[in-house]
Amino acid sequence: MNPEESSVFNSQRDTGLRAKVLCPAKINLFLRVLGKRGDGYHDIISLMTPVSLWDKISLEFDKPEIKISCSHPLVPEDEKNLAWKAARVFFKKTGIKEGVFISIEKNIPVGAGLGGGSSNCASVFKALNEHYNHPLSHKELEKAALETGSDVPFFISCKPAIATGRGEILSPVEKILKYKLILIGFDFHVSTAHVYKKLNLALTKCEKINKHFHFNGSKFDPAPYLCNDLETVTVAEHPVIE
Repeated sequence: MNPEESSVFNSQRDTGLRAKVLCPAKINLFLRVLGKRGDGYHDIISLMTPVSLWDKISLEFDKPEIKISCSHPLVPEDEKNLAWKAARVFFKKTGIKEGVFISIEKNIPVGAGLGGGSSNCASVFKALNEHYNHPLSHKELEKAALETGSDVPFFISCKPAIATGRGEILSPVEKILKYKLILIGFDFHVSTAHVYKKLNLALTKCEKINKHFHFNGSKFDPAPYLCNDLETVTVAEHPVIE
């Protein structure tokens, strides 16, 4: 993986009314579930990092309404799409009375836990903010992004980070060893909400593996800490993963 390469927000303008952006996938190098919260979410601790696999988004600005299209048949092309929600939230926060046409070319597998939808969402936030001369600060963008999903704020900065809370509290990891990575995809989709609903915390195992990880100023090696509590559900339902 190459976090520095994949964390760059690429924007290419062919006219003042169009932009093209790359939306990186992410992986959870470890994910430990601490417990269920009163609001229905779960508290977690996870090390997330972007990887060099991208969706591509084209945006046409100054439209009368928000419209969206996507190359993947399972991705909604209406207000259920996170990228559509990003545009709606952005225009509401800024008071801008315009719309945008968003076209998504999917390369990140859908329902694979790679954050493709959240990355699309964050990229729309950033592209709109850039087009309209940054009416929202970085912190305001992160706050707006949280309204659309717990891991969307991660993609605003899009750099390796420890995520806590429900995934929205981010502590950047400045030095992390680089690894080459193989992503293996399957022909089924996994709902994150379903996995959390089925999760039995008594069966999770990551506490012992990454309870005492620490950063000492040198490059952090994530290899000894690789673990994901959500696998207890996904492997049980899809043994091919193991």
